[in-house]
Amino acid sequence: METWTVETDDGGGQLEVHTFRPASEASIPGSHAPAEPSGIVVVHGTLVTDSLYWPFARTLGTMLGRPVHCYNRRGRGRSAPQPPGYSAGTEISDLRAVMRSTGSKDVVAHSYGGFVALQAARSTEISRLVTYDAAVSLSGNLHGRWRPELEAAVTAGQLDHAWAHLVQGLGTAGPISYLPMGALRMLSILSAQTRLGSEMRSLLPTAVAEMRAVLDADAHLHDFTSLETPTLMLSGGWSPSYFAETGRTLAGAVPAIDFAVVPLQFHEGPLRPGRRLAARIARFLSGGTAPMPARPRISR
Repeated sequence: METWTVETDDGGGQLEVHTFRPASEASIPGSHAPAEPSGIVVVHGTLVTDSLYWPFARTLGTMLGRPVHCYNRRGRGRSAPQPPGYSAGTEISDLRAVMRSTGSKDVVAHSYGGFVALQAARSTEISRLVTYDAAVSLSGNLHGRWRPELEAAVTAGQLDHAWAHLVQGLGTAGPISYLPMGALRMLSILSAQTRLGSEMRSLLPTAVAEMRAVLDADAHLHDFTSLETPTLMLSGGWSPSYFAETGRTLAGAVPAIDFAVVPLQFHEGPLRPGRRLAARIARFLSGGTAPMPARPRISR
């Protein structure tokens, strides 16, 4: 793994990038190394850093024989903080900067990252795009997921209360999402004793800004009809149903978009061990069209 930085286009600082290159064959002494194939940029979701995607990135890079670049979005690791006036435009500009600096043409994006990538694809040259549970708001369908109590709790420093509202509102934690608020607050207290739980709590202020960015960028189908980037929208079979509903709706209206459900996968699919999801994504990025067994698909 290589760790390096990319300067942001708005002068706000830098973005921390982690690059994974597949093992290459030994070259013949005196010969010129072949040009490196175009890379893939992975855009992570909310309440996490890019480090949780490193195993997935390694697997994907090995399958495709291409470099994969993960980067910490604003407010994480050694990346710049979220600036005043943070919006979807901030993230789109950052994704462009990483793609340009890495020479990448393809993007794989998860959850909030899927929202960023789809917004970027409307005005950025991306060869192929894969999203998993993209958090796109269409005609206000995600407004009911926003809880004002979340922002109020973060402002008051009541992070356990804020975490509980976030989990209940988004429903992305599987069966845990349906627990009563008191139980969720207790889980937050317990999880704060772990490295991952503590990190998630520290990222709650960024989650507030990111959820507002999604709602502020609320779109309609006609906003995506001119999209030309070949796009595969995936959703986990055990993910909240609203992700699949958005994917089906967009795929039914936009010729460049296909949609599929990946069975037996939760919302955090890219963070879990296993090769099935990476193989499905690698097939699409390599131009393969053979469908996986038993996967629903929008046909046109």
